[in-house]
Amino acid sequence: MQSKFINHPQNKFLKVSLADSIQLKYNKSIEQQNTFVFEVSFRGRMDMHSDVDTVAEYLNAHEGWFCRCAQPMKVDPLDDNGYVLTVGKYGSFGYEVEPKIGIVLAPPEGRIYRMYTIPIPDNDDAGYEVNYNAVMKLQETSINSTQTWSRSLVSRHPSLDRITQVNWELDLKVEVEFPQFVAKLSPRLVQGTGDKLLAQIVRQVSPRLTYKVQQDFHSSHNLPLPSKSSRQLDLVTKPKQHAA
Repeated sequence: MQSKFINHPQNKFLKVSLADSIQLKYNKSIEQQNTFVFEVSFRGRMDMHSDVDTVAEYLNAHEGWFCRCAQPMKVDPLDDNGYVLTVGKYGSFGYEVEPKIGIVLAPPEGRIYRMYTIPIPDNDDAGYEVNYNAVMKLQETSINSTQTWSRSLVSRHPSLDRITQVNWELDLKVEVEFPQFVAKLSPRLVQGTGDKLLAQIVRQVSPRLTYKVQQDFHSSHNLPLPSKSSRQLDLVTKPKQHAA
């Protein structure tokens, strides 16, 4: 994972509006440490208007859809089933970071798919460490037991009688080594800004990727795209863990 902090003449604070709070832990005191750990969990859902076997076959061929749907993020192959994902530039306190993540899309176990981080070669001095763990589960269901949009759509397309729900959970932990002058700022200020930044990244990247995967699948199978209500993203609040 390659990262660099870019010093700007003036501080440019990230401006985001978000009421949700996300946990930040810091070791010992702010005066002694400049490494912070941000943690966040989400769950989501996307619906595919097809049977579970067709959806599984599509997801298994991730070398196609993952590279197409991750744009405008940059994707480079990394070993078997792995990719280096350049998320984009984000910044605060007059610094920018361009996080890169090594991710493996592991072969499925039944209808369960796992994604997790792996080290990127020659990237030991990135200044941050990302721990990404996601699980996707496929569940086929009939139109009669699904949302109103599905029943309405099947009335216009009688052949669409099944839906596969892709339910997923994400646990994300980011450990950041801040420059010394940032580490001397108020812990509350660092916490609030870090919370908003991490949440913004997830809330920008995840819905965009979900929509593009849905769009790519339905277009490639000549199927109508489900409505916005077929996609869901929710913050999961977990018990806080306090630093020793």
